[in-house]
Amino acid sequence: MQLDKGLIGHTFKPFTTVVEAGKVKLFCKAIGEEDPIHTDEAAAKEAGYPGVVAPLTFLRALQADDPDKGGLLRMLNVDIGLILHGEQHFEYFAPVVVGDKLTCQQKVIDIYDKKGGALWFVVQEMDMKNQAGKLVAKGRGVTVVRNPDPAKK
Repeated sequence: MQLDKGLIGHTFKPFTTVVEAGKVKLFCKAIGEEDPIHTDEAAAKEAGYPGVVAPLTFLRALQADDPDKGGLLRMLNVDIGLILHGEQHFEYFAPVVVGDKLTCQQKVIDIYDKKGGALWFVVQEMDMKNQAGKLVAKGRGVTVVRNPDPAKK
């Protein structure tokens, strides 16, 4: 198996999602986040925010709102059993608050192999802009694809 490096630069269709209070609250409960700026509007405003602030890692959960879930896997034409979410990084430019409407745009920025083709790495970036068109975060993720037959690099 060899992944097509010609896919580098492929840009996926953007999608838009709303930061919902219930999802933020559930996310906080799941990760054990107890800072009231993430669940209480008065506490968030007292801290200087315009509303309840989404925890930093909540942005990864928003990526699940993409209506084209699995688009990367279909494009790569690999079985889900061969993949692993390898890395996730975010660069933040502004707080994300409940009620924000985020438009997310994902792009493949690199594809490379290691261990003689036994493992392939697909690097994606996602820009996240709020309803005013301001870039609030940039996500970078790596999907690892195991080659079931490394001899066929």
